Amino acid sequence: MVEKGEISLPKVHAEHHRIHRSGWLRAAVLGANDGIVSTASLIVGVAAANAARGSIILAGTAGLVAGAMSMAAGEYVSVKSQQDTERADLKMESEALANNQEEEQELAAIYRQRGLDERLAAEVARQLMKHDALAAHARDEIGITEELSARPLQAAFYSAAAFSMGAAVPVLTAALSPGHWLIWLLPVLVIVLLGVLGAIAARTGGAPPLRSAVRVCFWGSIAMGITALVGKVFGIAA
Repeated sequence: MVEKGEISLPKVHAEHHRIHRSGWLRAAVLGANDGIVSTASLIVGVAAANAARGSIILAGTAGLVAGAMSMAAGEYVSVKSQQDTERADLKMESEALANNQEEEQELAAIYRQRGLDERLAAEVARQLMKHDALAAHARDEIGITEELSARPLQAAFYSAAAFSMGAAVPVLTAALSPGHWLIWLLPVLVIVLLGVLGAIAARTGGAPPLRSAVRVCFWGSIAMGITALVGKVFGIAA
């Protein structure tokens, strides 16, 4: 209850945004899904060709190691290229700030386009330029923010680790399950796991869980089905 003469201040609503998770979440989800689907498809394809258990496990293990290294290298190169582009843009903007006196007007024009009146846009631009000119231009002109900036080592690590954990499931299943059950047991286990992983990833990112689960299950089933068909055809031909 507010006493007479006191000023009631509005409560600050602390919203829990998820955008800061986008970098590592994308790499981790992509790595885990790829590890599960590619390794399971490889094992199912080799099993469909009537290969021995040792050959199946060897193929799965080789797929795990090669896939993890490929994910790490590919993710690092891709995100590093993005980081190089960001740094080049920041360098260009830094030089422009040092040599051009009209950068404040440029920033004010951006704010006018976003709905501020001319006087307020000019004042906001002036204060932000005084506080941190490069950060203001990086954010509002180029679109580079701290939360979404490229982190190649982080992306490579999460991709490789997630791929390895995902690929370990079909490899262990191939090693522990009875041989005549493998070609049926593994796809069922993988579909369930993909559905759970897709739902968890969607919930973590704030997206609808069911839609994500159905999507990853569908494409995982397609991948394993085609690989099994190829293995069966080549197994018969052999």
